[in-house]
Amino acid sequence: MEIKVITNKEIWEGFLQECQEKTFLHSWQWGEFQQLMRGKIWRFGLEEGEELRALALVVKVAAKRGTFLLVPHGPVVRNLNDQVPSTKSQILQTLLQKLKEIAKVENASFIRINPIWQRNEENNAIFKQLGFREAPIQMHPEASWKLDLIPLDEKLFSGMRKTTRYLLRQAMNNKDIIVEQSGSIGDVAIFSKMHEKVSERQAFVPFSRAYLENEFQVFSKDDGVRFFFATYKGEIAAACFVVFWSGIGFYHHASSLPQFAKLSLPYLLLWKAIQEAKRRGCKLYDFWGYVNPKTQSSHPWAGPTLFKMGFGGEAHLYVKTQDYPLNWRYWATAFFEKIRKIRRHL
Repeated sequence: MEIKVITNKEIWEGFLQECQEKTFLHSWQWGEFQQLMRGKIWRFGLEEGEELRALALVVKVAAKRGTFLLVPHGPVVRNLNDQVPSTKSQILQTLLQKLKEIAKVENASFIRINPIWQRNEENNAIFKQLGFREAPIQMHPEASWKLDLIPLDEKLFSGMRKTTRYLLRQAMNNKDIIVEQSGSIGDVAIFSKMHEKVSERQAFVPFSRAYLENEFQVFSKDDGVRFFFATYKGEIAAACFVVFWSGIGFYHHASSLPQFAKLSLPYLLLWKAIQEAKRRGCKLYDFWGYVNPKTQSSHPWAGPTLFKMGFGGEAHLYVKTQDYPLNWRYWATAFFEKIRKIRRHL
């Protein structure tokens, strides 16, 4: 198996269009976004003979806690679930060898892979046999809640939790509530300000305005992103940031002001985003981020997950984030990240 640099967007996106297990974190646009934010990326294709078997987006992360190479929600493999363990292992081995070479040049202390592979004994064993260990923290969601969009709206509506249907109807029938879409980068400022207010209340670190602007900019080039704003009596009370890519809608960011909590605005916003995804021909809606509310009731994502689950769908669990240590500096980073995870109650 050979590894080659991919420089053609059509080849990259065309391959991903044929893959079932994927998220926008491996899109060509996300690579552009990472270049804007971090500066250095690599796009690799893994070939066997003349056939392209897998893709890997690699990002150099130079943080205070250490420098490492990150593969976000990848590598993406065609017909992943049909591949025998030896083929998947060969893909990872080939990629790992290349990443070791890059890490030496870039002075990276470890390699981190955030797989989009189904969490099961077979896939877990492949990573372990190659020398990987479970990372102290996750960089991106290790599980997600997803909804099949092929059924008609009426069936999707009937598949919701009873309480969700009630709250959604309540918001739909409120004439003082208006939901509007926006494809304007100028509205990042509005969303960012609301995001900061919510972060203060819920004690988490918000994405910066520059982060949101750059993400919106790269996906808007292909008309792949929208803001949804809900106003109550003319005042913006809730909003969400939705990415549309490769036949999937992604509920990536959301904010709502607490003084409007009784109006059920997030329910209406999410339903409007789902309808827009269907209008665009998406076959799947990814609610982005999931924890089990029964076994992880104290997790900060437990409440948001219950909200998402009310719309119907099912959980998708990925292999936990994997680290490949390269030198002693990794262990200092791992210790720092473990402490940070404890402090954030994750």
